[in-house]
Amino acid sequence: MPVNANARYDDETDTSCEFHIAGVVVYARIEALQRVADALAALPGAQVHGSSAEGRIVLTLESDRSSCVAEQLQAVQSIPGVVSTALVYQHHEHADSLNEDIADETDSSRVH
Repeated sequence: MPVNANARYDDETDTSCEFHIAGVVVYARIEALQRVADALAALPGAQVHGSSAEGRIVLTLESDRSSCVAEQLQAVQSIPGVVSTALVYQHHEHADSLNEDIADETDSSRVH
């Protein structure tokens, strides 16, 4: 049976058991900074964490599908006043792992 090379990129179910998060730096025109930040904050799954006077905006995108994160990135890039975007971090994991308890690390020499 032939292998669908695109299957690893497409979410083929209606429900996802994954959690995706992406860290993005958005570069906006200085005169449009507040308008861009407001538009970013209005996107589903987006959270603006801060901005600089030079036009940089720190943004995280969250979704249950990688295709949704890609769509969110496209939406960010299409906002008037956005000059460019830089994906600086992307992570995904199974949603069940978010409910696991994490042991408190008391030995500071092992914390990096």
